[in-house]
Amino acid sequence: MARRGEPEIEPLDEAVDHVRGPVGAHVILEYGDYECPYSRRAYREIQRVERELGGNLRFAFRHFPLTEIHPHALAAARAAEAAAHQGRYWDMHELLYHRQHALGDSELRAYASELGLELARFDSDFDGDAVRERVRRDIRSGIASGEVEGTPTLFLDEALHRGGYDAATLLSALGEQANLSSVDE
Repeated sequence: MARRGEPEIEPLDEAVDHVRGPVGAHVILEYGDYECPYSRRAYREIQRVERELGGNLRFAFRHFPLTEIHPHALAAARAAEAAAHQGRYWDMHELLYHRQHALGDSELRAYASELGLELARFDSDFDGDAVRERVRRDIRSGIASGEVEGTPTLFLDEALHRGGYDAATLLSALGEQANLSSVDE
């Protein structure tokens, strides 16, 4: 639950959101863009936090493609969602950040092939209404929060994170969130 004065975010839904990590752990929710260099940096820093905290972190990613400045971001988000239809969301997520400078349609399809996805299904899902609606859902939830205007935007344990997104800052903020949670109880 958001604290007084904090933005409301749509709660994580295991049936819809892309979430990894154990229930009950600290949560980092990122609204990101696969073509955004700052989102790529956050991706790397969040990986460091995941390694540092081991089993005490849940990470969730929601799409927020900034299409006015990143012309391939929406297609990359759709590629990740099409991969999700074949159970390979996180693999595509990582590949997109590792190959951020090559996100054209032919590259996205090559990545699907590299991951061993069934290409006809990938193509159909990539162009399908379900994938488009899934990305729109994330965008709407970010806008509805009143806080997501750029990427990356991070929420730590449901509270908007206004600080830096380097691993040390995130670890410190998660520790502060844990302390605030124990005071609130």
